Amino acid sequence: MTQGKRIRILIAKPGLDGHDRGAKVVARALRNAGMEVIYVGLHQTPLQIVNAAIDEDVDAIGLSILSGAHKTIFTKVIALLKKRGVPKVLVFGGGTIPKKDWNGLKSMGVGEIFTPGSDTSKIINYLNRTLKRDKNV
Repeated sequence: MTQGKRIRILIAKPGLDGHDRGAKVVARALRNAGMEVIYVGLHQTPLQIVNAAIDEDVDAIGLSILSGAHKTIFTKVIALLKKRGVPKVLVFGGGTIPKKDWNGLKSMGVGEIFTPGSDTSKIINYLNRTLKRDKNV
């Protein structure tokens, strides 16, 4: 991505989980930090998430998962990104993802995991640092 272009983040709630308060809090914090945020809402399939990410030309996808299906969902999203030729899109997550699963998720390509109650400034700093952009752009 080029310097000066605002960071574009897609936030999604995959699967059958119907609780999106955390996703909305993160989306608002990212937007307030100057990022462009596309919130695609509840009950998204991995294919819908990847299609939206491609259509919106995002730099990263944030998945909020409370259902326990994190291994399956992250695996499918990352595989679809590779299949569609966009493996450089950063995938990160949040929600009730047990710490014992973090290393496995990271080894498959998930960038970072943020649990409920995470300081949103840590998420913002992580994205700015990882995507190498100044948050004030």
